[in-house]
Order: sequence, then structure tokens, then C-alpha cells
Amino acid sequence: MQKYSLRKFINDVHLWLGLASGIVLFLVCLSGTLLVFEDEIKSFFTDDFVVEATQGEKMSIELLSDKLKEEGDITAVTLPATAKEPYLFSIKTDPKQRRGSTYYVNPYTGEYQKELKSSLDGFFMTMFRLHRWLLLDIEIGRPIVGIATIIFLILSISGIVLWFPKRLKWKNFKPGFKIKFSANWKRINHDLHNTLGFYACIFLVIMCLTGLCWSFQWYRDAGSAVLGAKIFGNRGGGPKVSSSLAKDAKVVSVAEILEVVNTELAYEGQIRLALPKTETEVYTITKNDASGRSPVITDKLVLDRDGTVLKKEIFDEKPLNVQVASLIRPLHLGDIYGSFSKTLYFLACLIATSLPITGTLIWWNKLQKKRKRKKGKPLRLETV
Repeated sequence: MQKYSLRKFINDVHLWLGLASGIVLFLVCLSGTLLVFEDEIKSFFTDDFVVEATQGEKMSIELLSDKLKEEGDITAVTLPATAKEPYLFSIKTDPKQRRGSTYYVNPYTGEYQKELKSSLDGFFMTMFRLHRWLLLDIEIGRPIVGIATIIFLILSISGIVLWFPKRLKWKNFKPGFKIKFSANWKRINHDLHNTLGFYACIFLVIMCLTGLCWSFQWYRDAGSAVLGAKIFGNRGGGPKVSSSLAKDAKVVSVAEILEVVNTELAYEGQIRLALPKTETEVYTITKNDASGRSPVITDKLVLDRDGTVLKKEIFDEKPLNVQVASLIRPLHLGDIYGSFSKTLYFLACLIATSLPITGTLIWWNKLQKKRKRKKGKPLRLETV
């Protein structure tokens, strides 16, 4: 009788957890795969709002705001890094709206258009609800997905352990790096599970560790304690800063505010400007370096209405733990390095979607093999 080893225990944990969670993991990974390139796919099915950069000088934000004020309450404007892209105005067309609607605006002519609905909006919202809550009520679906994510994390780690050969020699490692397409389908299926799982593992671990931040409050609190920085701490814009100006103090135009922004953050990039509505509110600006390593990393400025710098946050100057905490969302979505990281995440999610299928087939093939052995085993005749 063979000794029940640690490796056998890890194999059993990997097998039975995988079988128990296979359907849920398949649905979560499939929906996650489709969501990676959601924006790109949706934009393919909508008409572009074209801006010609040869139409004269750009109109001021104040003048453009006057043209748009009949649409609702303007909360922010996004200025692109290039001249051929439209300004994006965020407008609350209904007081009940949390984020508002986006309007594309030609800064040269003042022509504008509300963001067009894509025919795929409903499909991707369904995929989002499937990914987060399995299309169930949030209170029911969220913990189920969270538990499945914990299982997937265990499967990823145990899978890496099982990927290592029993004898740690290079010739034993080599088969784990490639798929033998010339073999029979059972061997190919095994290699698809073993080899592709190995290559995708690091991305899957990152997705699991970050994804759990949306599933469980206790996990988010624990992660914040470990990092020493609050995860999702900037939701809602972070701590509010109020204006220190007197009521009769002189205020500057948005153009002058932008001059201060470009002086303090002296590089080309997209600027998002949250506009003050009352005398106590201030300008909150984020800017991304167009030539930087990541499209989601931004620096932040808070300016009073007279252009005084009240707060300045440079991402690269923040402690590493604060940087990591602020990048949980892009680390999970895969857009931290733009199209390059999105492509890697798409492939990793596609592999993750296949793992429950290939793993179940491996288990089924082994089960059939055991049954055949039992059927072919000769009967032993006992002598009296």
C-alpha cells in the first residue's frame, strides 16, 4: 500500500476543489474574458465623434459650458492629450444621477453630442453582473463568487506545486513548458491544462488577490492593514478640501487654472478637471503623462478658485504601499499598462476559462482508466 504523501494530498485538494467549483469558475472566467476589451469592442460598434484640428482656435471652457448648460449640471471636463480628440463633459442630466452622462464636444466649433449607446451595452452589463454576482441578488451572488475566487487562488497555487516534477531534473521540467500536439487527445488535453495553467498562473493569482477586495469587507480591511494603506480609500474623491478665499476675493478663469496645472505638472497628457459649483468648492484636477509607462497612473492637484495650489500629489513620490493600494482596480482589470497588459490578461482569462474543462476531462479519463483496470483484473480462486 502506497504511503499517503503530501503531494497526493495537494493533488486531492486540487482535484476535488476544482470539480466542486468548476461551473462557477467557468462562468466567472468566461465573463471576465469578455469584459477585458469591453470599451474597445463597444467603440467598434458606435460612430466616432470626429474633431478636425484645423478649424481655428479652441473655445474657452466657460463658453463651451454655456452651450451645454441647458443639458444639465456640468460637473467635470476632460481635456485630451491630442488635438484631434473631443473634450468630454460630464453632465448630470438628472439630479439622481451619480456619475452623470458624457457629452463629446468639438472645442473648435462648440458642436456636441451625447455619448451614443452601443447595441452591446446590455450584453456587457449582463456579463458584468455574471462576473460579480452570477446574475443573482448581490447579497447572495457576491459571497458565492468570493468563495469561488478563494478556491481558484488555492487551485492556482496547488497547480504550480503539482506542475513541478517529483524529481527536480531539467529533463523532467521540459515537458511542462510545451504542448505535445503530435500526441493523442488525452495527452494534448493534459498539456493544455498543465502547461497553459503554468503560464497563466501569475496573472490568475493577481486577479484573485485583487478581485477579493470587491467580495469581502474583511478581506479589504485585512489587505489595508497589511499594506498600511487603505484600499479604495480614494472613492468619492478622498478627503474634501474647501476654499479659503473670502467672498469678495478675485477668482481666475479656467484657462488660467489650466496654466497653473501645466506649470505644476509640466508634461503632455490628459487632464480631468472637476469644476467647483459653490464658493466653498475648489478645482480638483488629475493628469496623466501621455509618455508615461501607464495610462491609469495620474498625478493630482487641488487648486483654489484663485489658482492657489492647496494640494499636490505626485504618484511616483508616494510610498510603494500607497501606490499598490491605489492600483488594485487596474491590477484586477488588466489595464494598468494599456493594450499590452490587456492582451496578456485576455489570454490568461481565456486559459482560466478552459481550465475547469480540461481539468474535468483529465479526471474523467483517469476514472475511466481505473474502471477498465478493475474490469480486466482476473479473479483469484481461493484454495481450501
